Amino acid sequence: MKPRVIVTRRWPAKVETLLTERFDAVLNADDVPMTPADFAAAFRAYDAILPTVSDRLPASVFPSEGCRTRLLANFGVGFSHIDTAAARDRGIAVTNTPGVLTDCTADLAMSLLLLVARRAGEGERQLRAGAWRGWRPTHLIGTRVSGKKLGIIGMGRIGKAMASRAHFGFGMDVVFYNRSKVDDDETRLMSAQQLPSIEAVLAESDFVSLHCPGGAENKHLIGEARLSIMKPTAFLINTARGDVVDETALVRALDKGIIAGAGLDVYAEEPAVPRGLVERENVVLLPHLGSATAETREAMGMKALDNLIAFFDGKPAPDRVV
Repeated sequence: MKPRVIVTRRWPAKVETLLTERFDAVLNADDVPMTPADFAAAFRAYDAILPTVSDRLPASVFPSEGCRTRLLANFGVGFSHIDTAAARDRGIAVTNTPGVLTDCTADLAMSLLLLVARRAGEGERQLRAGAWRGWRPTHLIGTRVSGKKLGIIGMGRIGKAMASRAHFGFGMDVVFYNRSKVDDDETRLMSAQQLPSIEAVLAESDFVSLHCPGGAENKHLIGEARLSIMKPTAFLINTARGDVVDETALVRALDKGIIAGAGLDVYAEEPAVPRGLVERENVVLLPHLGSATAETREAMGMKALDNLIAFFDGKPAPDRVV
């Protein structure tokens, strides 16, 4: 008998086809998010649940008894939306999909940096509204990117890819903070300098790009105190996790001119976005598009499928995190 699995959202068609061939798979054709009650029921009815980063799996949805689920094969590299302690206590394995979304997420982070620096979002909205009155010397003056200093918080795969784009593409100097020492050919080739603290990176940088994990340890990593260290001409870019930034503090910093602007792709309570961010012209907002290329989303699905197959074949899942 094939293992019974449930997919919580729509996945790329090719991956869904393979899932239904290999497993007794229940798909979400309407792409409607599952409720906490849906998840509580799924733990009792399915051998595996295939969630995404937009799902929420706190301890409260894990059943205290009668749990059938043995694997959470997550579609995404981040898994802070899953209470991994609750999964571990019930003997449920958790896997993710690392490595395949590095380049497209770095591409998007660089896009946000350029958009907010050159006020491209404002210009696009103005033109579409029919409010553009033609070229003039003082219209929508932005900030030069080439030759500026980029600060990176979290020098993992995506952080390094972002640094490479900035340094080799735009001649930017790179400084970074990482919890562990980073000393490899890639960072040396860019002459990237590791600084001893987040505060040191914030104080020096013209642009700060966040590439650190989410979860309790990094919740509100960038809050009022750290925003106040940034230059008033600096911009904050976040493609990591929404809760890494204290959004209330960010709105206040923007209102007071403590920083010059922000480019965001992720939010603490997605799909809700604070009104104070939506209403500001010097903020570029994207709807969590970091991995949104056809090639990457399919590769993520294939990675999740590989983990699923290996697990139920009794082999080590290649991307097991719990």
